[in-house]
Amino acid sequence: MNIHRIDAIILILYVIGMVGIAIYTRNRTKTVEDTLHAGKKGLNGWMSAFAYGTTYFSAVIFIGYAGKFGMQYQMASVWIGIGNALLGSLLAWKIMAKRTKNMTQRLNAKTMPEFFEKRYGSKGLKLTSAVIIFIFLIPYSASVYNGLSNLFEVVFKIDAWIVMVALSVITAIYLFFGGYFATALSDFIQGIIMLIGVVLMVISFCNYDAVNWDFSKLNWFTFSSENKGIYGDTVSLISLILLTSLGVMGLPQTVHKYYSVRDKKAINQGMIVSTLFALIIGFGAYFVGGLYSKYAPMGIFDSNPDNNIPYMLKLVIKPGLLGVIAVLILSASMSTLSSVSLSGASVVAIDIYKGSIDKEASDKKVNVLLRVLCVVFIAISLLLAFLNMKFKLTAIAYLMGLSWGTLSGCFTGPFVVGLISKKVTKTACWWSIISSLVLTCVLIV
Repeated sequence: MNIHRIDAIILILYVIGMVGIAIYTRNRTKTVEDTLHAGKKGLNGWMSAFAYGTTYFSAVIFIGYAGKFGMQYQMASVWIGIGNALLGSLLAWKIMAKRTKNMTQRLNAKTMPEFFEKRYGSKGLKLTSAVIIFIFLIPYSASVYNGLSNLFEVVFKIDAWIVMVALSVITAIYLFFGGYFATALSDFIQGIIMLIGVVLMVISFCNYDAVNWDFSKLNWFTFSSENKGIYGDTVSLISLILLTSLGVMGLPQTVHKYYSVRDKKAINQGMIVSTLFALIIGFGAYFVGGLYSKYAPMGIFDSNPDNNIPYMLKLVIKPGLLGVIAVLILSASMSTLSSVSLSGASVVAIDIYKGSIDKEASDKKVNVLLRVLCVVFIAISLLLAFLNMKFKLTAIAYLMGLSWGTLSGCFTGPFVVGLISKKVTKTACWWSIISSLVLTCVLIV
C-alpha cells in the first residue's frame, strides 16, 4: 500500500459522508414507491439531472473508455463526450423526459417491463424484458468494479479485492437503508465532486511539462488516419458516439430518472443541467485520455489500455489532489452501481415476483424484497468482477459495451418509439428484442 496521509483522510471523509447519507435517509423507504422513486412528490430538476449524469458516467468512462479510445483516436475522442452531451443528454431529455413521466403515470408503470406489459398488452414482453435487464445489468455493474480497482491498484498499490469489497459494502448500505432518495442525494454530492475533480484533473494534465498547454500536434479529427474504410477510425468513432449517446435512451437505469422527476419545470431544468454536466464530464474525461500521445514517449504504460489513465494520474497528480481524483472516480463508480443495482433488483421484485409468482404480495413484502435484492445484485456483480479480474475474461470497455449494446438494442426502439407513436405493435417489439439478442450471441461467439 502506497497512499499519502492527505489522500487517505480525503477518502475516509468521503466514506463517512456516504454512510451519513444512509443514516439520514433511513426512514425514507417505507413503501415500494419510496424505495424506487423517492416518494410520490418526486425530485427537483437539479437532483434528477445529477442522478442522470452520475449514472451515465462511471469509472468505465474515466478509466476504460478514456484510456482505450484516447490511445486509439487521440484528441478526436472528445467528440464522444460532446455527442454524449448533445444526444445522450439534451436530445434524450427533450424527447423522453416529459413523455416518460406522463405515460408511466397514466399506465401506473413503475418499471420498464411494466411499461411494456401495459403499453403493448403482453405479459410475455414484461417477463422477457425483466430477465434480460437483470442478466445484462450484472456485467455492466461488474465493469464499474474493475475500472475503479485498476486505478487504486496502479496508483495506491491497494489490492483490487479490497477496493471492490469496500465499494460494494458502502453502496449496499446507503441503497438498502435509503433507497432511491439516498441514491439521488448521494448522486448530487458525488456530481459536485466529479465536476470539481474533472476541472482540476484537466488543468493538472495541461500544466505538466509533457503538454504545457500545447495541443498543436494532436489530432482532433480522424480523417487523416491511415486506418480507413468501413472498419476505419472515422466509422468506428461515429459508431461509438451513436452507441454511447443514443443507446442511453434504452437503458433502464437512466430511463428510471424520468419516472421520478417532479414536474414540467423540473424537467426543463433537468434537461439543461444534465447537458452541461455531461459536456463538462464527458469532454474532460476524453480530453485527458486524448493526451495519451504526449505521455507515451515517457515509457510509463504497459500493454493494458485500462491502465493508461491510472499511470498518467500517478505521474502527474500530487498528493492531496490525487485523493480528490480518487474520490471523483469512486463517486462515478458508486453512483452508477447504486442505480444499476436498483434497476436490476426492481425487475425481479416487481416484475417477476409480484407480477408472476405472488400477485397478492403486500407492498411491505415487495419493498423488503426489493431492498434485499439490491444487496444481492451488488454481491453477484462483485463475484463476477472477481472472476473477471482473476481469469482476465474481458477488458473493461468490452464488458460495458456488451451490456450497453444488448440492452439499448433490445429496448431503445420499443420504449422510445412506443412513447412517441401509437402505431408500434407487440410483434415489432418482439422482433427488436430477439434480433438484438441473436446479434449479441453472434458477436460473443
